[in-house]
Amino acid sequence: MKLTRREILTAFFGLPFALSACRSNSENKPVAGEIVGANVDVGHILRENRNYEVPNNNWENVKVAIIGGGAAGLSAAYKFQKSDFSDFVLLELENKIGGTAQSGTSDIVPYPWGAHYLPVPFQENAELIALLDEMSLTEGVKETGEIIVKEQFLCREPEERVFYKGRWYHGLYLHAGESETDKREYEEFYKQVDFWVNWRDSNGKRAFVLPVADCSRDADVLALDKLSFGDWLRQKGFTSERLFWYCDYACRDDYGLKLDQTSAWAGLFYFCSRVRKSGDESQPFITFPEGNGRFINFLSDKIKDKTRLKTVVLEIVPSEKGVDVIYLNTANNEIRGLRCEKAIFAAPVFTARFLIRDFKKGAPAHLQEFEHNAWFVANLFLKDRPKTRFARDFPLAWDNVLYESPSLGYVNSTHQKGLDYGAAVFTYYYPMCHEENARAKLFALDHQELADIVLTDLSRAHPNIRELTEKIDVMRWGHAMISPRPNFLWSGARDEAQKPFRNIHFAHSDLSGIALFEEAFYHGIRAASEIISAK
Repeated sequence: MKLTRREILTAFFGLPFALSACRSNSENKPVAGEIVGANVDVGHILRENRNYEVPNNNWENVKVAIIGGGAAGLSAAYKFQKSDFSDFVLLELENKIGGTAQSGTSDIVPYPWGAHYLPVPFQENAELIALLDEMSLTEGVKETGEIIVKEQFLCREPEERVFYKGRWYHGLYLHAGESETDKREYEEFYKQVDFWVNWRDSNGKRAFVLPVADCSRDADVLALDKLSFGDWLRQKGFTSERLFWYCDYACRDDYGLKLDQTSAWAGLFYFCSRVRKSGDESQPFITFPEGNGRFINFLSDKIKDKTRLKTVVLEIVPSEKGVDVIYLNTANNEIRGLRCEKAIFAAPVFTARFLIRDFKKGAPAHLQEFEHNAWFVANLFLKDRPKTRFARDFPLAWDNVLYESPSLGYVNSTHQKGLDYGAAVFTYYYPMCHEENARAKLFALDHQELADIVLTDLSRAHPNIRELTEKIDVMRWGHAMISPRPNFLWSGARDEAQKPFRNIHFAHSDLSGIALFEEAFYHGIRAASEIISAK
């Protein structure tokens, strides 16, 4: 049954806002643009569980096949290239490389379709720093040993602002109008953060650091995974609505989950893992107009001749001698096969049970533990940027958040270029946050309905946003990111999923339980290194 506009807006924003929006904007004019990205029908071929025959002439030999062209698969290919190993191919389902870190281009600036920043890594993360060096993003090291990233690649000011009750304010935490209780609890919360930033186990390991593989496994740290971040805050005696909103925003931003859906371990990881020591600021952000698409494009350019787009892997068949990979070329509808010594499975973990023949017959129990959530991202192409309503409003920033919205607001993709006037591209993010039937709800909506959700939401802060918007393109991510819910991260499921299965090695940010570029990069490097060291 087709939903009414009021019913759609109610589902996304609640009834009071939906009623107000429908009254104030009865004329819902169509907007140009389209739904872009993943072909859902092609992806669902995997669920058919069919057997496929490859014609004899369609087999070829290659030592390693990488399945999945997101950040992890590309990082594995990067490691192979750096190690002078070239007998591999990378297979990607879509017609564009990069997964949730991919980007688009426009006449104004490139723009992200997902991940849009990378915190400057600590000096211990040598492999990632080597990538930044190779990309000419760095300019030496500090006396402390930490790297120096060139200023033009660090997020320029103003970095963040939040919209609340008709006004824009500086930063993400809403200090304007805070009570004494709010102030006291905010300070106490950061004392808790400082405690965990400075904490070390008997081996000198931090509780929280990137990559997750370097985190302590001390029982006191792992116990945090057994309760939600919301429960942890309440157990510590926190009651401030503003603090709860701030922590909830953090969970929605990095994990696509609400406060009470997120493991307390993951919640504290957000605040602690990017801070060197108490009193320090969080590591600054490396960002580009296209977000992490800059890293994807750099990595993919190095292996263009090894990449096969529009290739749906249908089945992976391990044997004593190696691995057979059967795939469909959707450009010509031809079924082909690769006879490999090894394979790197760099696709989301949940898809393994549809692809690996042994798992089709009986999937390992740990695969059931990996749950993903749905998002949509919209890029708005504006002929001019909205004006602030009050002279004292905080100006347009890189990250622009709406306090009273379930969305994450938008990133101004023209910000890093210093284009402060005229046309702009705003990248809007909406995590579905495990709403009931969230994925089905998302894919039931057409382009105009999704565009209306975006414009209606942003009209809270920008009443003339519809007049300024020339086009909106939308990307739907049905399985956008892994969900670090309570009792998942340290349940043992991730450890089991990382173990090679016969001649198949696994690499994906899912294996960290945290969907970050650093984690995908780590697992890609790790899986490739396993294969290289075995030769």
